[in-house]
Amino acid sequence: MYISQELRKKNIAEYLLYMWQVEDIIRAYGCSLSRLRHEYISQFDYDEEQKEDLTDWYGNLIRMMNQEGVREKGHIQILRIIVQDLSELHAMLLESVKFPFYTAEYYKVLPFIVELRNKGAHSDENEVETCLNALYGLMMLRLQKKEVSAETAHAIGEISTLMGMLSDYYLKDKTEGLNFDE
Repeated sequence: MYISQELRKKNIAEYLLYMWQVEDIIRAYGCSLSRLRHEYISQFDYDEEQKEDLTDWYGNLIRMMNQEGVREKGHIQILRIIVQDLSELHAMLLESVKFPFYTAEYYKVLPFIVELRNKGAHSDENEVETCLNALYGLMMLRLQKKEVSAETAHAIGEISTLMGMLSDYYLKDKTEGLNFDE
């Protein structure tokens, strides 16, 4: 909860990846708040009030996951909306001539997106989802201490750069607004 609040203010892509991990943690505990409280939250070095706040936060997420039918897989609606917002911003940045560095980075990443889709990424995903799923996949591989090829590391580096730029534009759009007109 505390990490997510900071990430949401600073980097929306990192926030999404963190929240996807939180969803997986909830699933690992069988969507059981009591198990999460006793086996997971209790490990944190927080005072009792912070632990109660964290328990409430996880409880709300569990309720959303149950109500939205994403106990087994998928993401809660509030996260899907953010991905859609990022996808729409991505399209607007590419359509505008005012963001040449973003467009250039996109064209560096496009072959990797195509390759990921050819390797079995869901065809109904938008490009932003494909990129986020690639970053999440790498994060999971690293947690499992699995090897990552040099080619994969390079691709993920480019994807990470693009998602970082998109996150920066997202934050700027939310705080100052972006001007897409010529």
